[in-house]
This record gives sequence, C-alpha cells and structure tokens, in this order.
Amino acid sequence: MNATARQLTLGIRLRDSARFDSFLPGPNAEPLAALRALAEGQGESPLYCWGPAGSGRSHLLQAACQHAGARGRGAAYLPLAEHAALDPAMLEGLEAMPLVCLDDVQAVAGEAHWEEGLFHLFNRIRERGGALAVAADCAPAALPLALPDLRSRLEWGLVYALAPLDDAQRLAALQLRARRRGFELPDDTGRYLMRRVPRDMPALFELLDRLDEASLAAQRRLTVPFVKGVLGEKQI
Repeated sequence: MNATARQLTLGIRLRDSARFDSFLPGPNAEPLAALRALAEGQGESPLYCWGPAGSGRSHLLQAACQHAGARGRGAAYLPLAEHAALDPAMLEGLEAMPLVCLDDVQAVAGEAHWEEGLFHLFNRIRERGGALAVAADCAPAALPLALPDLRSRLEWGLVYALAPLDDAQRLAALQLRARRRGFELPDDTGRYLMRRVPRDMPALFELLDRLDEASLAAQRRLTVPFVKGVLGEKQI
C-alpha cells in the first residue's frame, strides 16, 4: 500500500504542496537531510523534530511521507492535534508501514490511553526495524508526559530543534513558493507582504496563494500597487 492509499484508510490527506523541494531549509538543512534519508529507508530512527507553529515541522513530516510513497515505500502520517476526532486504536497495525510520522505529539501528552498506545507502537516499530519520525512544539524533555518510558523512547534517537528563518530566508521561501505556482515574486512585493505578516510563514503562504489567484483573475503582475489595491478591496 503506498503512502496516499494509507492516508486514505486513516481518513487523512497529505498536502500536495508539502514536499522536500518546496521547503527552504535555511538553518534546517540537517533535519531536512535526516528526514529525507529516513524516508528512503536509511538514517537513524526515531527522529524527533520540534519547533513553534509555523516552523515547518508538519511540512517536513508530510514531505517525508510523500517522498517515501514516491519510491514505493509505505508511509503513514497521523496529525495528533486532531486526536479528538481520532481513536488510539488507529495506532494498531501502523508498525507494518516502513515509515510512520506522528505530528503534534504534544497534543496527546498527559492522556493515558494515547501515551500507552504510542509507547507500544514505538516498541513494535523498533522490533520490526521500521522508521519513526515525531514532531512537537517542544523538546522531549519539556513534554508533559505521564509515562516516563515514552519520554525516554522519544529521546533515544536524533532530536532537532527547527530554527526560524531570517528575513532574507523568509523572502526566499516566499519566492520559492511563487515559482512553484508558476510566477515570479518581486523582492519589493515580497518585503511588503512580510511587513504585513511579520512572522507567521503559513499565513504568508496563504496570503500569497490568494494574491496569486487575484492576479490571475485580473491578468496583472504582483506589484506592490496591485497588492495594495487587492488588500484594500478584499480586506485579505
């Protein structure tokens, strides 16, 4: 079963845009390379990466699943931030997948049934020689876990803190996304958008996508005057 098929059985879809070649590594080249290796059946497992919202951790985990699936390797992605709509029973059998990616593990910290399920899943993956990647908003030591053995498992492998992009890298990330959508983003327009949304990369990407749609409809380039007009008219 390929990565996409497995996600369908979980009721979860991967973002098409979440790929390694659409991620600007900046200071995060090492975790990017480690996740790529893991997706290809190499590298060290488990791998744990952490950072604040918007740091790219979900993008990287989904990209790892897409990368594995494109190479015929099964992969499963489970967004634990949506655990209210999920059931720990979903963890059963995931060890059969060569790659398992668990996102937002902090969301289930302190919930005994989830912690126990994750602990046993970790052990089953290790016994089968599979690969596990985990992401959270804090380091393993800072997770409010009730099960000490789960924390120790999460600390066994590689642990990466995702560093924020500087302004030049954020501009480069915006321009990379623009090129993947088929247009060029001028430097001055990119800097204008960054002043409007100072730090939140997901919000910047969403704004860029909406402006691209507006520019296509109007058959106009994304100049600063055009962007100002769209923002004023549509209150994006």
